[in-house]
Amino acid sequence: MADNELLVELLEIEHRGWASLCDSTGADFYGSIMTDDGVMVLAHGVVMDREAVVASLNEAPPWRTYEISDARLIEAADDTAVVVYTGRAYRDGAEPAFEGLMSSVYVRKHGGWRLALYQQTVIPEANA
Repeated sequence: MADNELLVELLEIEHRGWASLCDSTGADFYGSIMTDDGVMVLAHGVVMDREAVVASLNEAPPWRTYEISDARLIEAADDTAVVVYTGRAYRDGAEPAFEGLMSSVYVRKHGGWRLALYQQTVIPEANA
């Protein structure tokens, strides 16, 4: 698969994830897309396994909207790829609510791409 095609395919998964966070179905989406041993490393210093991610998203307020920009692909191996991008998400109220650098590590398992690691880094000047 060409790099651009793979980036488009993985960005579609990222968009589905963000959309699920906007419509409060994130627990279901991430529960199904994450590997059994997958983790999220969040900007506020918490590392969550798949079970903790699902539990927290059941309680999380929805995002109103989001943006993905400056996306790029790193092919780590035949069945492993990383998507790196800038994410901006807004809740009702003050804007922008969150801006950070995101990276998602995907592995091809069971006939599809699964999320093994998601990591956020806050862009300090944007959130000061």
